[in-house]
Amino acid sequence: MTDAVIDYAAVFQVLPGMVALLTPELVYADANEAYLLSAGRTREQVIGRYLFDVFPDNPDDPGASGMRNLSASLLRVVATGERDAMALQRYDVQSTERPGEWEERYWSPVNAPLFGPDGSVALVVHRVEEVTQLIKARDSSDSSRTPVLEAELYTRARELQEVNERLRQAHAREREVALALQKAMLPAPADVGHHRAAVRYRPAVGTLNVCGDWYDLVDLPGDRIGVSVGDVVGHGLHAAGVMGLLRSALSAASRVADGPAKALDVLGLYARSVDGAESTTAVEISIDWDSHTLAYSSAGHPPAALLHAYGGVEFLDRATDPPLGARPEHVPRPQAATAFAEGDTLVLYTDGLIERRGEDIDAGLARLARSLTRHRAADLEPLADALLFDLLPPQGATDDTALVIVRL
Repeated sequence: MTDAVIDYAAVFQVLPGMVALLTPELVYADANEAYLLSAGRTREQVIGRYLFDVFPDNPDDPGASGMRNLSASLLRVVATGERDAMALQRYDVQSTERPGEWEERYWSPVNAPLFGPDGSVALVVHRVEEVTQLIKARDSSDSSRTPVLEAELYTRARELQEVNERLRQAHAREREVALALQKAMLPAPADVGHHRAAVRYRPAVGTLNVCGDWYDLVDLPGDRIGVSVGDVVGHGLHAAGVMGLLRSALSAASRVADGPAKALDVLGLYARSVDGAESTTAVEISIDWDSHTLAYSSAGHPPAALLHAYGGVEFLDRATDPPLGARPEHVPRPQAATAFAEGDTLVLYTDGLIERRGEDIDAGLARLARSLTRHRAADLEPLADALLFDLLPPQGATDDTALVIVRL
């Protein structure tokens, strides 16, 4: 049997476990038969409705926390794109046969993201296993132990929730410190010499994949400047520290090396002594206004884009080599050059701008080219804002994005 003849909608409905599909706004998009049967709801009572309108907390239980805990888990999945397994939850359900009466129920939920074509979370898969009978059967085996077992159950659940909250707060503090460190190390937005540039940095949403991106602009002898962007694998304080070391090293190398390829050669040799620098990507471009030439070299980085004044977009992809540390032995990196005309625009960026999960990079490059062509008449600052608006997911990207635009 091939994928083409499998009726996945039918498979979804007959899955033996309870599964519902929720939009990022926590509205039911679908639910299988097992879910509806166990929840005691019809399809018409569920589909298209907000989750917590269908299943609110028990108003007679002031300690009810199921709605708050489930909401936090689902929104965390939407924000981070990561699977989230919840601790055992008591979540009472109102009886459909006896309105106003609430049935004591226990659930073991797991929430996972389903990504859309643009790489953002399109749906949340909400899988639930009901363990009410298991809990009650265990309790009934020794009725004298029932209050104790229930107390133990709630104690363990609260302990897990407290641990999760402390971890979340610790990640949030680390993210804030790392972002502050990164901001201090990156150059302030400014033109280079008498040439105009616009820069942007957007951190990833949530606590993951932040603080490894950098950009740099340096004056070079003659009427030249060097522009670079890079992306360190990893996140948090360590990635921010590695980023600072590599950015400073490339900035110094670009001032003395004979061209971008030699500068990346020096950076690659230096990166071997920096823990966490392996697999870093970077691109270095030297802009020479006297010869109207761009010389460039890339270490595994997405290609810079040259927006011509007439509207065409050229990707600088003729001097691409593996990322830093990808080869066991040192091999000189390639370098290429291309001409530019007055009024052209050079755009460098990191992969957060174009890459989406489950999508070929060519689709992201095509989006970038269309956006550049559409906004080619815009000035630099509006152009930078327009690119971010067009290309980043509305709810925020799951990876850092650095962007540098230079008017040639």
